Amino acid sequence: MIAEQRRPSSAERILKILVVDDHRTFADLFALALTGMPDLECVGTAHNSAEALSKAEQLEPDVVVMDVRLGTEDGIEVTERLADAHPGIRIVVLTAHADRALMNRAAKAGACCLLPKDGSLPDMLSALRAARPGGFTVDPALLRTLVAEQTEQRAPVPTLTAREAQVIQLLARGNDVQTVAKELGISVHTCRGYVKSLLSKLDAHSQLEAVTLALRLGLVDV
Repeated sequence: MIAEQRRPSSAERILKILVVDDHRTFADLFALALTGMPDLECVGTAHNSAEALSKAEQLEPDVVVMDVRLGTEDGIEVTERLADAHPGIRIVVLTAHADRALMNRAAKAGACCLLPKDGSLPDMLSALRAARPGGFTVDPALLRTLVAEQTEQRAPVPTLTAREAQVIQLLARGNDVQTVAKELGISVHTCRGYVKSLLSKLDAHSQLEAVTLALRLGLVDV
């Protein structure tokens, strides 16, 4: 599928992208796909952790596209090192298969998005444009796959208030707390209170885990 080109507005600037993947063909093809995008520019490719760290320092990309595996190296560990060295950098992790542990590791490492490596090019480009530091979103297809693969005993379904249900639904759509608060017309402090209540009711340790559990329990749709 050919990705639709879009013109950046006068307030936008071109996003610089660094592609990190040990499969050179994939990295080169992804870089080529960005060539025709007026608002996205691939400034380089890297194929291992040393190259990724060096080129991030040299090229100062806005967004890093990171494969979860770099040969024998762990892409999540590289993500953490990049996030520590370059606060504010946006790291989008690509994976062929996601489980709850991987998603939690990616979020804690500083990634802002988790995408399927076999996803469509338009979806990937949209994710690059929407990536924001400090947040973490997961592709809906990956979330549905995770829910479908859950084999443990179904837990009791907690009762949510109407507002809690609205909050978890918006979180499941990939919004951060600030966006959810704005959408619902409440303060960020109040929204965080609802999130804290949701974590308690769902026995979750993070927003990502809460969304995953809510999906498995049928509390939200994506």
